[in-house]
Amino acid sequence: MEKTVYLDNSSTTEICAAAKRRMNEALSGAFGNPSSLHRMGYNAESLVEETRHKIADMIGAKDEEIYFTSGGTEGNNTAIFGAAYARKKRGNRIVTTAIEHPSVLEPVKRLEEEGFEVIRIKPQSDGTISEKSIFEAVNEKTVLVSIMLVNNETGAILPVSAARRAIEKAGAPAILHCDCVQAFGKLKIKIGELGADIITASAHKIHGPKGIGFIYVKKGVTVKPLLLGGGQEKGFRSGTQSVHDIYGFCGAIEDIGDIGRNFEKTAALKDRLVNKLTESGLATVNSPEGALPYVVNVSVEGYRSETLLHFLEEENIYVSSGSACARGKGSHVLSAAGMPRSRVDSAIRVSFSRFNTGADVDAFVSALKAATASLRRVKK
Repeated sequence: MEKTVYLDNSSTTEICAAAKRRMNEALSGAFGNPSSLHRMGYNAESLVEETRHKIADMIGAKDEEIYFTSGGTEGNNTAIFGAAYARKKRGNRIVTTAIEHPSVLEPVKRLEEEGFEVIRIKPQSDGTISEKSIFEAVNEKTVLVSIMLVNNETGAILPVSAARRAIEKAGAPAILHCDCVQAFGKLKIKIGELGADIITASAHKIHGPKGIGFIYVKKGVTVKPLLLGGGQEKGFRSGTQSVHDIYGFCGAIEDIGDIGRNFEKTAALKDRLVNKLTESGLATVNSPEGALPYVVNVSVEGYRSETLLHFLEEENIYVSSGSACARGKGSHVLSAAGMPRSRVDSAIRVSFSRFNTGADVDAFVSALKAATASLRRVKK
């Protein structure tokens, strides 16, 4: 059977063996409700708390600052609506960027419709966000700043710590939220260094199960909960916890290994890819210098992304045309950076995991050469 070359890890990852093992342990031995007062409930609760502690320890937080969610979208919605509503009496400005994930952009759009003033910082021509633009956007009326750590389409690393400094300089009452979905488990994240009041992450980006994530809320920061009910997660997120998914998240974290070593290995894969594409003249790299190496965005001008994707799929090679949430729409990230339509329409995102190899890169480049040799170019 032909080997599958999976290079769409920013969309989702294959569940690792450790996560599966932990999930099976929870399903078979700890299926009780973690809110129940009997032994079966306690057994389930202990797995939840073990995972909570592992996450807190990883980012330098306290256990009581970690709450489980269904993933990045719920976490981002909770952070944005909860923070904005909690601070609305102190100001009405929200600052974000034009290259955020839709789970940030759409809630912000809703708040704008409700009367909040929204500043969407545009990226520079290379897709990065300048520190200066953040300082210019944040004023004394700012109640929320939401800025991702790593862009999901280009891998650009955004200056989150600069946002903290901008808030302090302006004397703003703002809460700083950071979407860490693409960064968690790939960069060493420490809350004290990042400066965020809230961060969000998801298990399925690091070889854990879908449908589970967490939100960190700094102690003392008020965020109104979105989900009300039985008072689980200390009243912050009601609903019976999905113990097997939470414990699967624990397994995925345990399996990460050395983040720095993984980064170096992935950087070598990115260099291999970029060098081969550049030498052959096949594609233009859209990801900026210094981007997270796990995400490489390129354009094969003259060929539509969707056409290339389907050709590669026939070769058992899987990439994407951008965010999986966009479902084939043109990239708002590349468009915001002012890239020409020809590059936007021909963009492909290659996203690595720690399990990818140089052979995967070679197979992709070879298949891309075959695609450009056999497909008809799009007329300008």
